[in-house]
Amino acid sequence: MSKKKHRLNSSNKSVKVAGDYILVILVLLLVTFGIIMVFSASYYYSINSTGSAYTFLIKDLAYAASGLVLMLVLATVDYKVYRGLSGSVLIISIILLCLLFTPLGVEINFARRWLDLGVATFMPGEFAKIAAILFTASYLSKNPKVINSFSKGVAPLLALCGIYGILIMLQPNMSTAITVCGIIFGIMFMAGLRWFWVFSAAGVGTLAGAILIFGDPKGYRLRRVTSFMDPFADKLGNGYQVVQSLLALGTGGFWGLGLGKSIQKSLYLPEPQNDFILAIIGEELGYCGLLILMLVYILLIWRGFHIALRAKDEFGCLLASGITIMIALQVVMNVAVATSSMPPTGVTLPFVSYGGNALWLFMGSAGILINISRHQRPLDE
Repeated sequence: MSKKKHRLNSSNKSVKVAGDYILVILVLLLVTFGIIMVFSASYYYSINSTGSAYTFLIKDLAYAASGLVLMLVLATVDYKVYRGLSGSVLIISIILLCLLFTPLGVEINFARRWLDLGVATFMPGEFAKIAAILFTASYLSKNPKVINSFSKGVAPLLALCGIYGILIMLQPNMSTAITVCGIIFGIMFMAGLRWFWVFSAAGVGTLAGAILIFGDPKGYRLRRVTSFMDPFADKLGNGYQVVQSLLALGTGGFWGLGLGKSIQKSLYLPEPQNDFILAIIGEELGYCGLLILMLVYILLIWRGFHIALRAKDEFGCLLASGITIMIALQVVMNVAVATSSMPPTGVTLPFVSYGGNALWLFMGSAGILINISRHQRPLDE
């Protein structure tokens, strides 16, 4: 890690290029594929809930178009300006999370994750992800050696994890809490966090998770955990979504039933265009389709870390790393939920699942990655 830091700090020279075209192609492929799959997955649900088969398709197209504009704009904004804005963005994100517990907060399915803005709803949890990335990258890049100090480096970021974790778990939204804290620790690790603190944090996180699960007086979290261990034990209750997901994946086999021919999307799997869209992809396109999709994600994650390693400064490196970690975490968690490898949580599949907040977050983040790739160190450094 010290060798990399030496390279980053050895020169302020950079080569301004057009940007990482491979990253652009991969993002556009995923977004286009997502639009197709959202239309396919939501077809019957859309007819049943709105009377039209095209409602979610039209909305997703609008989200993608506006997301593309956001990506292009952020690709032209010099990423270094975010360093000065990181503190303000952090404060705004915490205020927005607090507003969820006011009359502005909207409760859906026993969770308060949305703010009612009148013309649209907004998810502060999604904004908290990019806020955590910007602040952590800025904080650690100002003095790279601070990560070796517990009081000045580790403790403040642990406190930030605690603030975000509490506010997000109160919604409740365990998947977003895990993602935000995972992003912060991922950036800390990239900055040179000692293994002792990594294992210590893992232990504390495990203990906190156990307290949250077994300390719930209503037993809701415990039922969520036990349902993923054996979803068929309560296949009409807590395990229903996971059971339908597994049935979809099993029905698809290697080659799939064919695009648009899913059975589970016919009002068996609830809201299949959202968190469990991977199950519909597996049912229609089979294991082969899922393998290709995972390869695209692997290439995208590789390009993200490639951009981080070629960044001209420490802030660019940590910023690109944080964005890439966020994408990787959500892919892993979404696949794990769809395959009953972890408790069901509301985590979207990046660039593919339906939802404006998530799509704007990922496309905007891709724009920042593109901008970082436009300011690279010379190859001879």
